[in-house]
Amino acid sequence: MITLRNVEKVYPLKGGVFYALRNISLTINEGEFVSIMGNSGSGKSTLLHILGLHDSAWGGEYTLKGEAVHKLDKKKRFELQKKHIGFVFQSYHLLDDLTVYENLEIPLSYRDMPKKERESVVCDVLDKFGIVGKKDLYPSQLSGGQQQLVGVARALIAKPSLILADEPTGNLHSDQGREIMKLFKKLNEEGTTIIQVTHSAENATYGSRIIRLADGLLIS
Repeated sequence: MITLRNVEKVYPLKGGVFYALRNISLTINEGEFVSIMGNSGSGKSTLLHILGLHDSAWGGEYTLKGEAVHKLDKKKRFELQKKHIGFVFQSYHLLDDLTVYENLEIPLSYRDMPKKERESVVCDVLDKFGIVGKKDLYPSQLSGGQQQLVGVARALIAKPSLILADEPTGNLHSDQGREIMKLFKKLNEEGTTIIQVTHSAENATYGSRIIRLADGLLIS
């Protein structure tokens, strides 16, 4: 599903260059559940944002579902992203001027789904995540944990083939966090490919493989 060849992310500095990622080559197969681990500053989130097509300023080769990402223009990368990828951000990234319901509806609108069908899917997800009572609230009216639940729900609502999660349970209490990880595990068993960045050894056990980074290098 994913192949990286010599991917690098470089920041120019006065004293030279800083490699956030260096010579990253790896393959992630369809249906894998992979955890990316490493100390702060190791390049974990940088790698995830490249995989999620949020960052285009990098070198090397990246193939996603047979598409050579490094050869695509911005528009085609966005089309590939909205077709295949759901992203759970550590800092939520909900749209402040939209309600919970409207935030959840956005990924479905990208899929050209009829309004009635969108309404049905959003209502089902609101019920599944226990946030029906929050549907008319804005992100600023929610706690951090509630915002994270909405962020996870938004990433999953369009049933993407690839879920990328950056510390997905970081703002949830332990019971909520375990429920999210069990949900990820179930989705993975149903065929969804999942890549998570995590500091949690417990969360990493839900996956089938651990990728470790240190100082921008792949060490295992």
